[in-house]
Amino acid sequence: MRLSIIIPAYNEEKYLDPTLDALKAALSGIPDQEIIVVDDESTDRTAEIGAEFGVRVVQASAHNIGRVRNLGAAAADGDIFVFIDADTRVKPGLFEKVIEKMSDRSCAGGSVAVEYGSFERRKWARTYLDMFRFWGKVFKMRQGAAQFCSSEVFRELGGYDETIYVGEDIDFHWRLDRLAKRDGKHTVVIEEPPVTTLSRRFEKMPLWRAFVFTHPVVIFLLWRFRSLWKDWYQNAIR
Repeated sequence: MRLSIIIPAYNEEKYLDPTLDALKAALSGIPDQEIIVVDDESTDRTAEIGAEFGVRVVQASAHNIGRVRNLGAAAADGDIFVFIDADTRVKPGLFEKVIEKMSDRSCAGGSVAVEYGSFERRKWARTYLDMFRFWGKVFKMRQGAAQFCSSEVFRELGGYDETIYVGEDIDFHWRLDRLAKRDGKHTVVIEEPPVTTLSRRFEKMPLWRAFVFTHPVVIFLLWRFRSLWKDWYQNAIR
């Protein structure tokens, strides 16, 4: 099975280097694979960093995370699509586990458990995120820091919903779960090894915005209103 690792990226020069380093190490035992960085009109060195690492860089001008993910998938030629956020570190053994799970024809796809990096300013935020992770399991809100599915299933789903500006990853996994159930298949969550993603929004956003705009109810009520998500687009937290 060929793996396509797809990374949406907008002004990620501070974080992309270690992400690609970790990916290269984790993929060292996987002969049939590709890494695609989708550069969404970055004004920093994001595209250059991707080129320096020798990965494929696809240019986009979407400023819509679902659209950027879909453009990466359109350029990919793998049997399995794995979506990794630009600030997310993978561990050795992860992709072997993905291939193992996807070798089962009854598996439509899944996600990887997420850990958060260190908190310098707001250490209490870890408790908040642990609570969010608990409710995420209850309501099957699977984050997009690391998601995967077969290319066939991805196309059947129509990819990510491009009318959603935040939370598109959760919507995608809900639809993936429904499709799997309809077809007598299942989805999985890989608990070990987890991926580690940064906590930058909880460290850098104004406190009230961090609470309001990461709350699941707010996300689901307002996720189609682009103008409200300035911290993800116009004034992206970097």
